[in-house]
Parts: sequence; structure tokens; C-alpha cells
Amino acid sequence: MAIYYVGGHGTVWDLPDNKQIQDIITTIYENGVVVGAVCHGPSGLVNVKLSNGKYIVNGKKVNSFNNEEEIDMKLEDIVPFLIESKLIERGAIWEGTGIWQSHVTVDQRLITGQNPFSAKGVGEAILNELQNI
Repeated sequence: MAIYYVGGHGTVWDLPDNKQIQDIITTIYENGVVVGAVCHGPSGLVNVKLSNGKYIVNGKKVNSFNNEEEIDMKLEDIVPFLIESKLIERGAIWEGTGIWQSHVTVDQRLITGQNPFSAKGVGEAILNELQNI
């Protein structure tokens, strides 16, 4: 089983403070479910805490729409936060590549992709992870 956050700028407003979704992610992740997110979708992970009180991204390799891409779109002053910066603030080991390049990161059933060009790779990584569970 897996859950997958798609991207889109709306996620930066809709997902981070939704306590019900945070609780669902915590429960399913701690029960062995794969969590995937691409582009702006990882914004839904920035406030998710596990039952040990640590952020789900703390100490894990992740990636997302990066700061440079947001700046390139001239939206850095529009969005409530830059996802790359917020993930790092939450203890994530952020990794990515140059702007508008595909990049997929897998760490402990947490699968994240940098931008829309990463969506296929995230889907393939989720499928691979599900086949190995």
C-alpha cells in the first residue's frame, strides 16, 4: 500500500497545516506504508510528526520543488514558504539537482521527487518499493 502526494502550488496552502492528513500519514507510515510525494507535494510532509515526536523527514534524504525553481517562476514571495528550506529546517537531508531536472530520492519508504519531470520516476520508485515489501 502507498499514499502519494501530487504537486501543484495549492498543496503549499492546503496540506501543511491539515492535522487530519498529518495523523493519517503518521499512522500509515508507522505501519509500513510507502509515502510518496512529488514537486510541491512534499509540502504536505513538513509538519508530519511520528509518534516519537520527530518530523517524518528528520534525518531522511528527501527532495522537492527546490528554491531555485520557485525563484525561477518568480513565486518565492507568493508561496507561504520555500519547501526546500522548510524541509531542511525540519531536519531533512535535502538533495536535488539542477533546476527543471528530474530527481527522485528514496529513503525508508519515503519517496520524493523534485519537480513535474520527476513524477514518472517517483511512480516507478513507489512500485519498486511496494514489490520489495
